[in-house]
Amino acid sequence: MNQNVVCWFEIYVKNMDRAKKFYNAVLGTNFTDMSDPTEDTGDMKMAFFSSPENQGVSGALVEMAGTKEGDGACVNTMVYFPCEDCSVEESRIAGAGGIVTRPKFSIGEFGFISICVDTEGNPFGLFSMS
Repeated sequence: MNQNVVCWFEIYVKNMDRAKKFYNAVLGTNFTDMSDPTEDTGDMKMAFFSSPENQGVSGALVEMAGTKEGDGACVNTMVYFPCEDCSVEESRIAGAGGIVTRPKFSIGEFGFISICVDTEGNPFGLFSMS
């Protein structure tokens, strides 16, 4: 059984290329494109986050007609990306086209987080122990 708290996530996007460029610039991650898994419409694009350190937890960017991407105001799902020091990745957000809505702050004994919004309007968090 998977012992990870999160086992998968999907981030809905308006523009796949722009979203991949943003997450690559901020997190240094690469993507593996997948053909439309529905195979019947060709309306869906998926790009898997690629990382040899993902420890069985992964996710994808999804561009698909009829889905609502984030608007930065309403948080239905919050995904946190692990970092050595979240202020490093936070410093890349504006240059990649995103917004830092709450700069790095302490969550006590549990570490530090930054709350940000990507180029597609999706909120996400950065987490580090220092």
